[in-house]
Amino acid sequence: MSKRYTIMIVPEGGAKVRKLRIACWVPKFVLAGGLLLTGVFAFLTYSQLETRFNQSELQHLRVENGQQRQNLQRLVADLDDLRQEMVFVDETEARVRQLADLEESPQAIPVAMGGIPDPDTSANLDEIQQRINQLQLAIELRRQSQENVRNLLNDQVSLGRATPKGWPTRGWLTSYFGMRTSPYTGKPAMHEGLDIAASIGTPVTATADGIVALVEYSPSYGKTVIVDHGYGYRTLYAHNSRTLVKRGQRISRGEKISEVGNTGRSTGAHLHYEIQLNGVPINPRKTL
Repeated sequence: MSKRYTIMIVPEGGAKVRKLRIACWVPKFVLAGGLLLTGVFAFLTYSQLETRFNQSELQHLRVENGQQRQNLQRLVADLDDLRQEMVFVDETEARVRQLADLEESPQAIPVAMGGIPDPDTSANLDEIQQRINQLQLAIELRRQSQENVRNLLNDQVSLGRATPKGWPTRGWLTSYFGMRTSPYTGKPAMHEGLDIAASIGTPVTATADGIVALVEYSPSYGKTVIVDHGYGYRTLYAHNSRTLVKRGQRISRGEKISEVGNTGRSTGAHLHYEIQLNGVPINPRKTL
């Protein structure tokens, strides 16, 4: 005989007590059903959450893939721009070196890299970035080399403008550089410049760019102007009748600085013109 469970229901107020008899398997069935429903609900909930997670992850991967593709296209575009810039820098450097009369290409400087990857391929971003870094380094080295060449050209131009060149005044040579018989003592004496005869008041111009180092009157040279040109060069203009510059004044080649005269120890109107290199007089005739 199967077992049963009796459930008694006792209402309030003295109403009749009711009895409910159920078979023993019913609670087990209900419990099993509840567990089954709970399991099914948990499975469906997990499946739904997993589906949402997978969709979210897929969307994230799609976004990330799109970003990587954009980054790849950007890097490829940057690499192409750098290659074009490298070509331009090379052409510019070649022209500058040709002007400076230097060797065609500096040593130990990398040249342009190989071809550009197709952005539609699965190219390695790190590899492209590495090639970009190499090109950037090569361009920077080229620019440094160009800067050195420009500095060299600037030095050459500055040296050229600081080197005395040309006649300081219009006239004719009456005494040359070197040993001569002194017009005052009749004995051999070193003449450290050139004497250029000219009429009093004839303009005297600087033979190179520089700064006026001295304006003075001396018993020997009379009214004198000395110009410091840098690079060890100095020029001296003596026996002037009039000086037109002041000490510390910056002047350019061809600028009027004085006028021919007959001041100081002089036998006639002329300009005594000297060039000194590192304090040693040199023959100015080679620069006329």
